Amino acid sequence: MSQLMEEILSRENMILAYKKVKANKGASGIDGISVEEVSGYLKKNWPEIRERIRNRKYKPQPVLRVEIPKSNGGVRKLGIPSVVDRIIEQAVVQKLTPIVEPYFSEYSYGFRPQRRAQQAIIKLLEYLNDGYTYIVDIDLEKFFDNVPQDKLMTLVGKIIKDPDTESLISKYLKAGVMVRGKYEETKVGTPQGGNLSPMLSNIMLNELDKELEARGLHFVRYADDCVIAVGSSAAANRVMHTITKWIEKKLGLKINMTKTKVTKPTQLKYLGFGFVKMGEQWEARPHGDSIAKFKRSLKKLTKRSWSVSMDERIQKLNWVIRGWINYFRIGRMKNVLEEIDAHLRTRMRIIIWKQWKTGQKRYWGLRKLGAPEWMARQSVGFADHYQAVAKTTGLHLISKEILARRGLQSCTDYYLN
Repeated sequence: MSQLMEEILSRENMILAYKKVKANKGASGIDGISVEEVSGYLKKNWPEIRERIRNRKYKPQPVLRVEIPKSNGGVRKLGIPSVVDRIIEQAVVQKLTPIVEPYFSEYSYGFRPQRRAQQAIIKLLEYLNDGYTYIVDIDLEKFFDNVPQDKLMTLVGKIIKDPDTESLISKYLKAGVMVRGKYEETKVGTPQGGNLSPMLSNIMLNELDKELEARGLHFVRYADDCVIAVGSSAAANRVMHTITKWIEKKLGLKINMTKTKVTKPTQLKYLGFGFVKMGEQWEARPHGDSIAKFKRSLKKLTKRSWSVSMDERIQKLNWVIRGWINYFRIGRMKNVLEEIDAHLRTRMRIIIWKQWKTGQKRYWGLRKLGAPEWMARQSVGFADHYQAVAKTTGLHLISKEILARRGLQSCTDYYLN
């Protein structure tokens, strides 16, 4: 057995893989073994599994296929491998990453160590501010479902040069899927949701990166999202036609020609960001669609009908607020966040009003906040007409500071700090 496979199966590497999969949690695969149960299962079965892998006799379990609804009405097909297979895949990724990384382009930012989406946005802004303001936006049609496996395995072989590891990866590609209880073969594609897929997608699309570099083009790629910045409309159209033909012919991938287009930065949505010109400079900010999605998340967490403690509600709101702002923090968004904050505080006041329930409790609560008697009576008079009571001066005494003391994170303050 190869040295690389021994390193993959080493105790140290497997324990690290187990810890990473456990930290990511996630659902059970088709065998029903959960992340919590897998430790006991492996203690009993790992020696046998390891021997089967060494002898190239290990057979990964089919991936459980689930369909996640998308906001545009379509579905995203997600694969859930068994927890055991996730651990083995993760072990492979850990040992292959240092081998494949030196081959990858500096303009590829997805699923790589010390790289993230924001770096791709900053690089794209550099291109725009250097005058490359015609964007070729390439849409690979259902990339993960359409990757030609033979082409992919040829590219994997060229880099890692290890038949034992290549054999195991190939088995994961061909493991098949269970869809509504029925087995389906996987002759093309890499299963989304598997730990190997992100690295394999980068090996495949590294060929595109090298081609774009050879042509001297300015581009950024994050997973299968690739945009090219060009200096003129004519050049952009020429690049779009030649590159899409090259992708289809050389990589065997499908291009969605209805979504692949030449566009201006103001019309572009890339990795959730939009782009605007402020004076002489191009800037990034959260795209309108991203803002709308954020508002929908906050609205869902501030439903009056959701029976949950205030502590849990605030904790979940804070997670969403911090996560969203951390992602978009390089964008300009102070005005948007001030507007979201105001609306969020209104919804929180209504929740508190509902929790107070009785007129007596509401009167007492407002008086405690410092409302004069007439103001408290006026607000109580609106009873459960929530939108009306939300506009009263009395309810506004539940101020930003009071909500902050209760634990609620202000979007604007978090962004500015």
